Amino acid sequence: MRSVIAYRMLWYDRVATAGSILGVVAILFLVGQQLSTMFGLFTFMSVLVDHSGADMWVVSKETKNANAVGPLPERYVDRLIGLAEVEWAEPIIMTAGQTRRPDGKYEGVMIVGLPAPRLQGGPWAFTQGSLADLLDYEGVTVDSGDLDLFGNPQVGDILEINRMRVRVAGITHKAQGFGGTLVFTNRTRARDIADLPADTCSYILVKLRPGADPRAALARMREVVPRADVIPTGRLSATTRAFYIINTGIGGSFGTTTLISSLVGIVIVMLTMYTSVLSREKDFAVLRALGGRKRDLFVIVLYQGLMIAAAGIFVGFFLFALFLYGTRDTALPTYVPPWFPFVHAAFTLVLCLAGSFVAIRRATRVEPATAFR
Repeated sequence: MRSVIAYRMLWYDRVATAGSILGVVAILFLVGQQLSTMFGLFTFMSVLVDHSGADMWVVSKETKNANAVGPLPERYVDRLIGLAEVEWAEPIIMTAGQTRRPDGKYEGVMIVGLPAPRLQGGPWAFTQGSLADLLDYEGVTVDSGDLDLFGNPQVGDILEINRMRVRVAGITHKAQGFGGTLVFTNRTRARDIADLPADTCSYILVKLRPGADPRAALARMREVVPRADVIPTGRLSATTRAFYIINTGIGGSFGTTTLISSLVGIVIVMLTMYTSVLSREKDFAVLRALGGRKRDLFVIVLYQGLMIAAAGIFVGFFLFALFLYGTRDTALPTYVPPWFPFVHAAFTLVLCLAGSFVAIRRATRVEPATAFR
């Protein structure tokens, strides 16, 4: 019965109800848009780590950012391969380069050189070509999101990186880096382009054998390469993201925007619901005069908050889904973890109930005599 009364009150004052729902939509959509963009940037920050297929990374000492590593001697690979826990170890080259665009301008790129024949740590999704095409000495990949930086080349077209000829062997999908445009090639070509010594690499990817104890393997690897760091993939991914969040101001920027969006939504809900209670003060007084208890009024206003939250969450998620659909193949990075919709809906519901608290206090203080004034 109390839920019916709550619904009828909301329906009677449809303008105030619509304003409250708009506040909920503002919370859900604006916060969701900001956080999905931040999650998308997270995937760019640690894209190489997350798609490496390795269990461990061997990097230079004090590495906090997987996109900025020092040189390592390739002889470390032989030491690692000799461990019983290691299935394979692959040295990877990562170096900066410059490509000349058709208009004569230069664009910075990050060159990732992969060892043949496994080509481990390479691109994971293609719109054209395949990983095997990088076995071609001159072959490189460019990403579909970066094609305009290269003058929109096609597979087979010739490009220039560090004044050396390369050929587009494949076009990747969503293989974009946060620190620069990623260009994948084989290790031999990457070494020639960057003019690197033959006995150095940037990092070593390590895959453990099935059933191997990760902790024991980590300890043994650190023993055989004491002048390098051995970091589990998940931990390196987290530290890389933390590095960018702390050192670039991204965390503060997105955190402030998210907080402001939440405050705007909660203020809208609080004011519209409070105004709605004020306009129906005599209705609440009549309910008290008819025998309604304070807790009945509490439940009625609480039901109203829940109904407004449900409607706002539904509309907000619909608009949020349209936003994600519209940006899925654009340069704007967006990503939503599987757990996020549930947490975001619960967070929005809590904010709605918090915004209803002032209205609940006002409703429960209404005196029955007010109905006869």
